[in-house]
Amino acid sequence: MGGGPGARLVSGRPQGAAPTKQSGTVGAVPPWPPFRSITMAEKSFVNSIKEDAVSTYQAVFGKNWPTWLSGIFIAVLALLFFLWQGPLGISGGYRNWGDWVYYAIGIESTRPTEPWLHTMSVTNFGLFFGAFVSALLSRQFKVRKTSWLEYTKGLVGGMLMGIGAAFASGCNVGGFYTAIGLLSVGGYAMMIGLGIGAYLGLRYLIWEMEHISVKPAAPEEPRQGGIDWAKIQPWFGWLFLLVGIAAFYIYSMFEKTQLGGLLFLGILLGVSMHRARFCFVRAFRDPFMTGESEMVKVIALSLMVYGLGSAVIKWNYLQPEMMGVIHPFWIGSLVGGTIFGVGMLLAGGCATSTLWRLGEGHTKLAIALLGFILSNPVTSWFLQKSGLDPLLGKGLFLPKVVTWYFAAPIFVLVLVIWVLGARWNEKTEKFVVI
Repeated sequence: MGGGPGARLVSGRPQGAAPTKQSGTVGAVPPWPPFRSITMAEKSFVNSIKEDAVSTYQAVFGKNWPTWLSGIFIAVLALLFFLWQGPLGISGGYRNWGDWVYYAIGIESTRPTEPWLHTMSVTNFGLFFGAFVSALLSRQFKVRKTSWLEYTKGLVGGMLMGIGAAFASGCNVGGFYTAIGLLSVGGYAMMIGLGIGAYLGLRYLIWEMEHISVKPAAPEEPRQGGIDWAKIQPWFGWLFLLVGIAAFYIYSMFEKTQLGGLLFLGILLGVSMHRARFCFVRAFRDPFMTGESEMVKVIALSLMVYGLGSAVIKWNYLQPEMMGVIHPFWIGSLVGGTIFGVGMLLAGGCATSTLWRLGEGHTKLAIALLGFILSNPVTSWFLQKSGLDPLLGKGLFLPKVVTWYFAAPIFVLVLVIWVLGARWNEKTEKFVVI
């Protein structure tokens, strides 16, 4: 996260992400657990199990997952969330945390729901915890500091994301990914807004690169002697994973199995996003920055799995048709998406990547999270009290507009057009601004 703005722009990695080895071999990082190699003469049943355990561990935590695999896994998890309790969302949990901040300092008089009993808050805890465990198991956890400018951008970006999520009734997950996946037309308006916001945010970063010079944070001096934390991180990872599993059973003991399930699904979501470095920002930033279309294709594939799966669920009345269709079409979603898009470029992460990057130690994202949880409740309160909320639009269900028979083809067609447009831009660099 350190370095000048130029370093942030020319890299193909998501802003704020640490360099990672992409080697396709198992030896991307030193083997763990540190078992010695086994000769043919020692091939007992137990040694065979040890050998398979090491190779599996290296395949899962020794190298990054393909983004398309993570995209499919995330879609499946989103469908499990939908069947287990309701639509996958993130910003509602942030708002709960913000409500508690304002309640604690006496501004909010009504006691909010306890964070460990709030469904989206529990999901968020799980996502962060899963990413933290994954970072430990892959020996990638490290407290990463940056410059004062990056911290300022993290705070402002987080506040903009909180404001945008209030306008759109959801963040990049609830207002875009889940909205489109549950056939809410507002999701398409936020999709356009996110693209506009990403373009504007990138234009600012280019201006910053040309006009503002900030001394990067000084690199930490390597420690001499002491504990080699890289070697013992996986042991802590396994310990915390057991704690997460135990938390599910504790919830069940208190007849809160649904919440325990949300925590566990959130942990899986955090692991999946961290291992693939899955970032929604890249789908809207990269086409303008480098022309790359990889994340557009990945998210479109993920949405196809999610949307077609939710169509089966809703059409068969396993969940109500209008569940999750709350996104204000079109003004709220478009304006909220634009504001959110600028914010996620400044912060270097969206609502989900804020959590998983914080889980691997990025301090800038901690500041972005603070900005989000402070601005979102205030903006929501303002929209309600000012009377603007009804003017932003209302939830619109795609099958009620075009019938079920045309909803699925239109849903797929829009995603195909998005991918084809991104691929054309990748070939021609028509909209690349750098």
